[in-house]
Amino acid sequence: MSPALNYGQQVLEGLKAFRHPGSPGSISLFRPDMNAHRFQRSASALDLPIVPVDMFLQACRAAVALNAGFVPPHGYGGAMYVRPQLYGSSPQLGLTATDQTTFCTFVVPTGVHEKAQAMKALIVDDFDRAAPRGTGHVKIGGNYAPVMRWAKQSKAAGYGVTLHLDSARHEDIDEFSTSAFIGARYASGADDEPGDEVTIVVSDSPCVIESVTCDTVQKIARSFGWTVEKRAISYKELPNFSEVMGAGTAVALMPIASITRKRMGEGLGPGPRVTVDGNFETIAYMPDQQQGGGPVHQKLLARLWDYQMGRVPDDFGWCFEVSLQDQEIKAIMSRSSLQCCDDALQLL
Repeated sequence: MSPALNYGQQVLEGLKAFRHPGSPGSISLFRPDMNAHRFQRSASALDLPIVPVDMFLQACRAAVALNAGFVPPHGYGGAMYVRPQLYGSSPQLGLTATDQTTFCTFVVPTGVHEKAQAMKALIVDDFDRAAPRGTGHVKIGGNYAPVMRWAKQSKAAGYGVTLHLDSARHEDIDEFSTSAFIGARYASGADDEPGDEVTIVVSDSPCVIESVTCDTVQKIARSFGWTVEKRAISYKELPNFSEVMGAGTAVALMPIASITRKRMGEGLGPGPRVTVDGNFETIAYMPDQQQGGGPVHQKLLARLWDYQMGRVPDDFGWCFEVSLQDQEIKAIMSRSSLQCCDDALQLL
């Protein structure tokens, strides 16, 4: 009868721990401080207690440290996925503030694919992922469960991911169902040679989650000397991009092969990337037979992996090392006003 099960009063996060080079190699969490602040914003949106940043970091470190043997070796294409959760757990039926909150952190080994498979995306116009001034900007279960139906239908039709537009007008890009939207434009105008002048464009919609991976990619792009624009992205602008990709913790950096939408009104104008098949129009960014992403995607993904896996100096301070001493965290957390699950620090 908890508010989490009855009314969806629950918050989640997702981050990864990587084993760095060496024997056996140190273990580091990637940018957990950014996840901690996002966790706080999500909790505030659902009227849940705010978990202090230090407590969040300690819980993540403890969960990884207590299961260090399950963190895949460096170079074997794996990581440990970390899933912090916060939910109202008091036994109540009324739609009132919970008087008991549970904060727990789970971990599970996961694979990492350095050669990402390109996905076909489908724009969903019959469903709005998030309402204006709603909760689309926070990471809560209620933003994900309703998308499952549409993702299932899209997959059956041959699309790997759905793309969502703004709910008010259906004119601007919000985000993919699983990741943030990133567009890349070559200044040279050539599709296969980006040159040195690349522009990365990300959405500034107030209805999207502040993606840790997307923020990381923006900083990496700037370190390359590329231009980064964070602004509204019109659907009609999609044919102007040389590459499109999705950024998220689970997918890292996912190349998008094409974006398809049921024609609305006049639709897109003619262009080298646009094809029309019946009632649907498609913007293609790479040939169907191409494996992996374009040159911008490949360069960004390679550098992202370098930072996450400790293959280059941590110039940005993104890696938070996990030590043996982090296993002793439970005694500290037990003094908190939040109820912490003892079994949350074991492997799923």
